[in-house]
Amino acid sequence: MARYFTDEHEWIDVEGDTATVGITDYAQEQLGDIVFVELPDVGAMVEKGKDAAVVESVKAASDVFAPISGEVTEANDALEEDPALVNTSPEEDGWFFKLTIGDKGELDGLMDEKGYKAFVDGL
Repeated sequence: MARYFTDEHEWIDVEGDTATVGITDYAQEQLGDIVFVELPDVGAMVEKGKDAAVVESVKAASDVFAPISGEVTEANDALEEDPALVNTSPEEDGWFFKLTIGDKGELDGLMDEKGYKAFVDGL
């Protein structure tokens, strides 16, 4: 499985034609305590760089952008019951949604883990 990152602090795990999307540990640290997550509906089409979900913390609300385009196949319902999963396990159990990859070429502009670490270190 390959993991990619965006400059908006989303991560995406790619396995075959399926991708899992969430926000990075850095992003959840910046947001603070997560109190609400609005997820896309299954069957929704998301477009690369466009709003796909919303995460609200005690500090602010923030959009979660789709790292690539595709059709949402699953939303992490556990976040509705326990949005703090994004804080405790942002890059594992706190994933937001899964999608069927529309265009694998869109992965080309994303960062690998080393590139993302360098990006965050430069902030």
